[in-house]
Amino acid sequence: MADLKATFEAAVAASKQLPEKPDNMTLLKIYSLYKQATEGDVQGKRPGFTDLVGRAKFDAWDSLKGTSAEEAMQSYVDLIESLK
Repeated sequence: MADLKATFEAAVAASKQLPEKPDNMTLLKIYSLYKQATEGDVQGKRPGFTDLVGRAKFDAWDSLKGTSAEEAMQSYVDLIESLK
């Protein structure tokens, strides 16, 4: 777990240095995996229909409900590696 956490933190740093900005769907995947890995299942109410960005982020994170922190960290690392 300690190795995975270190690898995850390195991937988080690397995500800020990507050669080009990923498309919006990939950005949502990065966001949702990060939130699932660091905070667990989504909490709170889904944003209203006028908050399109907040709603998309909520839905992306909610789609990972039940995913373990370790699984989310590994998926995050794999995704960032594929974008380098």
